[in-house]
Amino acid sequence: MISDFRLTDAALTFGGTLLNPDCEFNQVSIDSRNFADGDLFVAIKGERFDAHKFLGEIATKASGLVVNIPDKSLPIPQWVVEDTTEALGQLARMNRDRFEGQLIAVTGSSGKTSVKEMIAAIFSQGAKVHATKGNLNNHIGVPLTLLTMDASADIAVIEMGASDAGEIAYLCEVAKPDIALVNNIQHAHIEGFGSIEGVASAKAEIYSGLNANGTAVINLDLSWSQKWQQSLSNTRCITFSIEKKDADIFADNIKTLDSGCCEFELCANNKRVLINLPLPGLHSVKNAVAAAACAFASGIYLEQIINGLSSVKPVSGRLNAHQLANNITLIDDTYNANPDSFKAAIDVLSSVEGNKVLVMGDMAELGDKAMQMHEEIGGYAQNKGLDELHTVGTLSAITANKFGGTHHDNKNDLINVLSEIFDRKTKTTILIKGSRSSGMEEVVKTLSNKEIS
Repeated sequence: MISDFRLTDAALTFGGTLLNPDCEFNQVSIDSRNFADGDLFVAIKGERFDAHKFLGEIATKASGLVVNIPDKSLPIPQWVVEDTTEALGQLARMNRDRFEGQLIAVTGSSGKTSVKEMIAAIFSQGAKVHATKGNLNNHIGVPLTLLTMDASADIAVIEMGASDAGEIAYLCEVAKPDIALVNNIQHAHIEGFGSIEGVASAKAEIYSGLNANGTAVINLDLSWSQKWQQSLSNTRCITFSIEKKDADIFADNIKTLDSGCCEFELCANNKRVLINLPLPGLHSVKNAVAAAACAFASGIYLEQIINGLSSVKPVSGRLNAHQLANNITLIDDTYNANPDSFKAAIDVLSSVEGNKVLVMGDMAELGDKAMQMHEEIGGYAQNKGLDELHTVGTLSAITANKFGGTHHDNKNDLINVLSEIFDRKTKTTILIKGSRSSGMEEVVKTLSNKEIS
């Protein structure tokens, strides 16, 4: 944390009741398994767990507790509140209010983590960056990320996710962004939002969360961009695009290299710089320009942006290529999936040389359009000239049927068939993808451990 806090600071600001004497703390924890002496422990209560069960054990090491139900037998300071999850956010707000650097908030249907990492890579060229670790991007993860900021950081890059309306608005109340980005709008979590318009409305909550001097970074390639700009007439806006040359910052002369990665010119203020992006796919160019726009909004020069984007590393589970034995390349894109990100992955696969094999698990949270969208992926893969499609899961059988591919009853059967590909002499690329709930990383792990060179 930026400095020491006292429980009275929280109680006086947000209410609640203090039990036993006050305490100081400089770290906050919600996990009884990963807890350091002197931490303030927040007892989160969820649908399947209740950390209040561990208070007796925690009290021997904690500086204090944040609880919904106090334990008067414990001689330790306790901040008693109605909702401990909300209290976690309030503690995070206190730390955020003492942060003197800029805070950049990133949301979107896909690519949030990749864009976050790109922004961090750009700013790390000359500043100390505090960024979301992994995908701690929800109502628990964002407060935890903010609570670990310290005074020496110059920039905070905070990823924000949502599966329902109002979630981004809440996260912005906690994080109070200076610069905000909606990376894209896709058919992700559409079951919770009701429609693609609902997705757009929910993601745009990030702009309403900007402070008075904040900057909205807007993707002109989205059909909602004009509406957003009109609603933000009193807010500074920076626009970006890979299609429109009237954006403040845009990509031009995009070329796909033999590696599947792209080279392009990044243009702003009548200047052009050449970027060689070490990540595959056109969607990576889109992510890179979005990240560049956030840096540009902060006053970063194009030369610094070049160095940052050229040094960015692939994010785990997102089009990570592993060179295996016997001329086999395995591309791990198992982190998550929606129809648009699936098509982007297929585009990458279709650009490689040799035999092209797509392995698919179900896409989740698509509501009543799930069957239609799985069928669309089969048609898209067919039109892109892929050689084989193997699927596992209930809905992906529709994809296999549309493509004329092979559906497998379980992952073991799938892995056995894929293992036979390793005996081929033909150069082959296998791309594996599915939503988190499909657990396709298990397939990647088994195949990689079997034949990785």
